[in-house]
Amino acid sequence: MDIVETIREQIESNPIILYMKGTPNQPQCGFSARSVQALMACGERFAYVDILANPDIRAHLPTYANWPTFPQLWINGELMGGCDIITEMEESGELQTLVKEAAAGQEAQDA
Repeated sequence: MDIVETIREQIESNPIILYMKGTPNQPQCGFSARSVQALMACGERFAYVDILANPDIRAHLPTYANWPTFPQLWINGELMGGCDIITEMEESGELQTLVKEAAAGQEAQDA
């Protein structure tokens, strides 16, 4: 499977996925740390990909997403944006709403 297919599969298979530097427990940059905090405050599980451990994804995702920076948050197959947008969405309450809806949709699909 080529890297673009891998990225597509990750995004389609996970209703909430964060492409970040490091892991949720050990983020490797401040932007990833703030993004993880915002997502964790929503109280739902989310998938993540450590782009530092996956250089092919790090190299190809910006082109695939047409978004040059990391982290990148995807919800239900749609790119939400990076840290600034995630933070703004958290402050407005929009992030929690989207995350809860995506998680509920996944639970219904799994049932």
